[in-house]
Amino acid sequence: MKLLLNGEAIEVEAATLADLLERTGFGGAKVATAVNGSFVAAPARADHVLASDDRVEVLAPMQGG
Repeated sequence: MKLLLNGEAIEVEAATLADLLERTGFGGAKVATAVNGSFVAAPARADHVLASDDRVEVLAPMQGG
């Protein structure tokens, strides 16, 4: 399926947001996620079904101040 991941078009076989994170190297990382502009909490990722052309943002926390 075609998705937009952090602004980049990708083709991936992933049914859920959790699957997508595993397949793109974010599995196990402490990240924040949003799909089509809506925040998706970590516990909800396994149940969040993706659709073709979804816009997914994955953000890693930054340290400093």
